[in-house]
Amino acid sequence: IRHTPVIMRIKFKDLIVFENDDIIVINKPPHIASLDERQADNSLSILRMAKEYSSDAQLAHRLDKETSGILAIAKNPAAYRHLSMQFEHRQVAKRYHAVVNGVHDFDMISVYLPIAQKRDGTEVAIDRVKGKPAETIFNTIHAYRKHTIVECMPITGRMHQIRIHLTCLKAPIVCDPTYGGEMIYLSDLKRGFNLKKDTDELPLMKRVALHARSLTFRLLNDEQVTIEAPYPKDFDVLVKQLNKFS
Repeated sequence: IRHTPVIMRIKFKDLIVFENDDIIVINKPPHIASLDERQADNSLSILRMAKEYSSDAQLAHRLDKETSGILAIAKNPAAYRHLSMQFEHRQVAKRYHAVVNGVHDFDMISVYLPIAQKRDGTEVAIDRVKGKPAETIFNTIHAYRKHTIVECMPITGRMHQIRIHLTCLKAPIVCDPTYGGEMIYLSDLKRGFNLKKDTDELPLMKRVALHARSLTFRLLNDEQVTIEAPYPKDFDVLVKQLNKFS
């Protein structure tokens, strides 16, 4: 019997959190690429799903494959131009939530450090000579015993910007070994946690704990809207465990 992967059962319509004649805003699930990936011609992507739903669909920005959350999609060329210009001129307010290692008290902390892609193109580094300008503002939402939920507001939109800027603050995102983030286990949170003999404990999260929470932008009629994406199941479970045991 062949089992269909869970991802294949996702209906694009179920992801929509806002829609009008020009724009669709979705809550992107984790583990799905925004755009078609070069190496996998038949892989599922948000763009592919969006075009099946609305033939002229174009993504105005993108999220990393592992990152969940709010993603704006234009349904026609005029909407695409309108959205793209707002992103280009930094008129869109983006807010992300991240669970990070360590206890931190951030109050409008700005990290302004230039970022360059490494040779292989899959990772980035801080590079004061060749890097492109990058700025992110951070606020603590909730501090626990060993972890913190942080609101991240990227002013620029560089690859892996939030992840590396948090590492610079000694607050790497949990389950992000690429940038120094440690895995998070129930035994880290629950005092006196006993694992069954001869079993390996699995982490509470199987991806980088980063969620694009909201976008604020202008519609074509110039009305400003803020649209939020609820936490997906894995992120929600992690936050609930933090609240329960810390």
